[in-house]
Amino acid sequence: MKQTRLAKILAAGFACAAGLGIALAQTTTTTTTSDPVTGTTTTQQTTTTSAGTIVTYTPDSDYFMFRTTPEVAPARYYYTRDTTVVDPEGRTVSLSAIRPDMPATIYYTKVGDRVLVRKVVLSQPPRVYKHEETTTTTTTRP
Repeated sequence: MKQTRLAKILAAGFACAAGLGIALAQTTTTTTTSDPVTGTTTTQQTTTTSAGTIVTYTPDSDYFMFRTTPEVAPARYYYTRDTTVVDPEGRTVSLSAIRPDMPATIYYTKVGDRVLVRKVVLSQPPRVYKHEETTTTTTTRP
């Protein structure tokens, strides 16, 4: 009986976590049509927005790991040269400003089985690392 109760509690927790992840994701759909008279054809694009945390980022790869909630496993989000990264004030920054455990909002589209990032909005300003080096020289007199 205790195992059944535990299973129900875990199932309810999983359902709540999944519902939260879905609720946080916003979708914008652009639909265009083709006109047989003019011969104009257009395509449909869907952009989804999710808020969460960047889990890992390796500059030499073409993706970073992103998690929408702590209960959900991180997923791969692929970026390209066209991916824009902006700070909280809207200024464009480089991809190198992305750090692990950094909160962000991701604008992405699905292309096949890949999630392709169009824009990353960082929730915290990127840190500026200042490297100072002090050199002390001593001379000895004979």
